[in-house]
Amino acid sequence: MSDTPVTLSDFQGQPALHLRAPDGAQATVLLHGAHLVSWIPAGGEEQLYLSPTAKYGLGASVRGGVPVIFPQFNERGPLPRHGLVRTRAWQAVESVRRAGAAIGVLRFTDDIATRVHWKQGFEAELTVVVGGNTLEIELAVTNTGETAFEFTAALHTYLRCNELLRAQLEGLQGCAYEDFLLKADGQQWGDVLTFVGAIDRIYHGAAQPLVLRELGRRVRVAMDGFEDVVVWNPGDDGVQQLSDMPDEDWRHMLCVEAALIRQPARLAPGEDWAGMQTLSV
Repeated sequence: MSDTPVTLSDFQGQPALHLRAPDGAQATVLLHGAHLVSWIPAGGEEQLYLSPTAKYGLGASVRGGVPVIFPQFNERGPLPRHGLVRTRAWQAVESVRRAGAAIGVLRFTDDIATRVHWKQGFEAELTVVVGGNTLEIELAVTNTGETAFEFTAALHTYLRCNELLRAQLEGLQGCAYEDFLLKADGQQWGDVLTFVGAIDRIYHGAAQPLVLRELGRRVRVAMDGFEDVVVWNPGDDGVQQLSDMPDEDWRHMLCVEAALIRQPARLAPGEDWAGMQTLSV
């Protein structure tokens, strides 16, 4: 770890770690939730969706970017929805340039507030590496307690779209999925997934990189350590129930989330786990 003090910037009134690679590629991560809110490849434009009406500050869940979900996905368990770390302050522990990339590391350690809900000792680290046309996001979890625990997790990535109705997601062919809108299971037969409105699915066992493609633009999504993929968009009806997202913006985003849901990870005391999502354009 670098001994150089980490210099923080300001984003929407919140302390943030701003990373800039030598080639100009940039990323911004809030200390609030270790929430990645911006990724701009070298010579490119913003690739993540961030709601212009997102809420910031104590207890807020920022709409857009890449929220960190741990140790529970959604409401699939007894803990608060989407877990314990996305609305809490993390510590920035490293910010360096190395091998042409900018690297930032943020850490969260269990505390009194988390132990009210979950009596486990843990440490979570988010490592962000940006450079060229690539962004790497790694979530690592260590069991620092005295008893084993299980958890689920996700990097809840909001990708920007110019027009969702003309976009397609490739790479899920043959994957079984849970469809929460239809309350049914299914299987993806075609390789191209298109969108006409709301979608809320967990795909299992996606073994190949995915590609979000639209006219003149493509984003490649690769995963390591995450066995599931969540594909989510609220659609025209669902977005009207969201106070922190303009009604028309459902057409300008798609969540493609690296996730570990169907088979939770189990860590004995002292063990660790890591999962990575790599985005490239």
